[in-house]
Amino acid sequence: MNKRKMKLSRKTSETDIEIILDLDGQGNYNIQTGVEFFDHMLESFARHGFFDLEIKATGDVSVDDHHTVEDVGILLGEVINQALGDKKGIKRISHSLVPMDEALAMVAVDISGRSYCVMDMQFTQQKVGELSTENVEHFLESFASSARININAKLEGENDHHQIEALFKALARALKDAVQVEHDQIPSTKGIL
Repeated sequence: MNKRKMKLSRKTSETDIEIILDLDGQGNYNIQTGVEFFDHMLESFARHGFFDLEIKATGDVSVDDHHTVEDVGILLGEVINQALGDKKGIKRISHSLVPMDEALAMVAVDISGRSYCVMDMQFTQQKVGELSTENVEHFLESFASSARININAKLEGENDHHQIEALFKALARALKDAVQVEHDQIPSTKGIL
């Protein structure tokens, strides 16, 4: 794989996942997790971040969607972290505001090498499609932890579908901006990220 393209897999007794990511792609995707609404959100993430993204996941979705959503978040974070390498030259910090009808998602990211996730979101439904709304926050936490980034996200709105979709688009746009190579320095006073 080239410098900003990475392929990783993860297999547990609950899931079997393979992800290929190109940070400098065109927004092409092929996503199959067994949780259709989650697929749709990851497709939005790829398209709006202009990441080429392939995800093939099988999991114990007959039990529920928790393990699949969590493990995709873990592996997607690992793929991004490894694709960034030493992070030399990246912008590092960015944010995005994305509206969708009555909903508004606000996401700020810092590719700091330190994971932290702050979320302010309230959903009215237990599920959107097959995706448990409680797992949206769990996905972000798992993703932030394994990507070693800071994510601060806030949602406003009345429609859970609109809020979640705006969130995935805002996350994609903030990350796309933050991973852009702008210079030849490590953007940290510590000299490492």
